[in-house]
Amino acid sequence: AQTITPILLGLVFKVTLAWRALPVYACILFIASCAVFTALVKNIKAKKAFTVSIADAAHLVEADYFGVESGNKVLDKFARSGLTASKAETVDAPVINEFPLCLECEFIEYQHNEYGVGVIGKVLNVTADESVMADGKLDMSLVNAIAFDPYTHGYYKVSERVGEAFKDGLKLKK
Repeated sequence: AQTITPILLGLVFKVTLAWRALPVYACILFIASCAVFTALVKNIKAKKAFTVSIADAAHLVEADYFGVESGNKVLDKFARSGLTASKAETVDAPVINEFPLCLECEFIEYQHNEYGVGVIGKVLNVTADESVMADGKLDMSLVNAIAFDPYTHGYYKVSERVGEAFKDGLKLKK
């Protein structure tokens, strides 16, 4: 579960979305499995940017709150979470300070069809807390990122490396 964090009229909008990374360099696709976020999408288009702050297990309650509370009904939704935000380094959007990893994205395209809602962006910068770095590199096993399972409505930690990309599959190549 990740949060997209644009600002509109000085308010920080947070919404929890299910997402998956595309196997395309520097692009990411976000799929919302719920209603269209009109104000959120309008703001992303206006700013031509957004950030994706990767929630960790330590902040599960706050991340889930962003998905269960409507920003249309509760204008101080972000303040109620107890989290803080600062300006991103490369785009006009905020970063959640307490989340260990953030993708700063340039808005590319918005899609809305019978399969869901998607925002496509180009990742311009990645910021990571020192606690998730090892030897100057991001170590995903230290992030303790959480993922949402829509079938069981459960959250799971994503923290173990299970293989080598572009290498393990070569075993089946003839």
